[in-house]
Amino acid sequence: MAGNFWSRPKVDERWPVEAVIYRTEPDVEVLVHAQRPDGPPRGEIILVHGLEGSSAAGYARSLSYAALEAGYATHRFNMRSCGGTENLALSNYHSGQTSDLLHVLKERRQKSDLPIYLVGFSLGGNVVLKLTGELGDQARGLVTAVCAVSTPIDLKACAKALGKRENVIYEQRFLSRLRGRIRLRHKQAPQTYSLEPLKKIRTIYDFDDLYTGPLFGFGNADTYYETQSANQFLGKIRIPALVVQAKDDPLIPFSVYDHPAFRENPCLTLVAVEHGGHLGFIARHQPRFWLDGVVTDWLKQNQPAAVAEIL
Repeated sequence: MAGNFWSRPKVDERWPVEAVIYRTEPDVEVLVHAQRPDGPPRGEIILVHGLEGSSAAGYARSLSYAALEAGYATHRFNMRSCGGTENLALSNYHSGQTSDLLHVLKERRQKSDLPIYLVGFSLGGNVVLKLTGELGDQARGLVTAVCAVSTPIDLKACAKALGKRENVIYEQRFLSRLRGRIRLRHKQAPQTYSLEPLKKIRTIYDFDDLYTGPLFGFGNADTYYETQSANQFLGKIRIPALVVQAKDDPLIPFSVYDHPAFRENPCLTLVAVEHGGHLGFIARHQPRFWLDGVVTDWLKQNQPAAVAEIL
């Protein structure tokens, strides 16, 4: 909780921000906030936020600041309908929706020959790991390395954890925002977004069972979780992938990381720390944002040799 409320560096004041709209499908556009470092960039990073987050999330702004200082251009990606972009698409996002991010990634690759990295937080971590696994060997031509932080790689297990009594504050906060999103969508497209199921929703599982599953063609929550969880794609990842997870994360049972891919796939590196909560990782001493240093160091370690020589 401290990580959520701790003051973050003012990244938007130091480096100019460019709002870029990408048309990912005929009726879908997404917003990306892009920034460039002071000198020639050594690479580009696409950052993906978590559930009901946006490019304005503190963890995204904080890492962007550290990355820009280290010489990386940053692209803070807003998932479909997030960041105040409900008017850019009538459909919402979900935990395994990789098509929009893939489109943005391909456009960046067409416009830049620099190394490109993906960094995802929470739900966004599930998206970047799933996408990288879906691409398999093809990822090498698009992405240099990927990083996922506080990631619900098993969506069903994490939905159950979120429904526990001790997590009621977190769950109700998410549900409040999700209900608000449905009410807004109902005004835009009442034939698609009915308000009737809202009366039955008490948990995130309920929301996914009554809205996410049916709206995206999964049918129900169980099928949605089974098909869209990143855990089934971990073994197919073929580029360096850093996964950072706190053992005391209240929303993600650490047992989900007892997955064979972390032992069998040499591309995966799991950094598991005792404390950090969910996207917290506040250090006792300066620098406070421990995660930012871990990620930027990882990026430098995975800098292609040819680029490193130039720099």
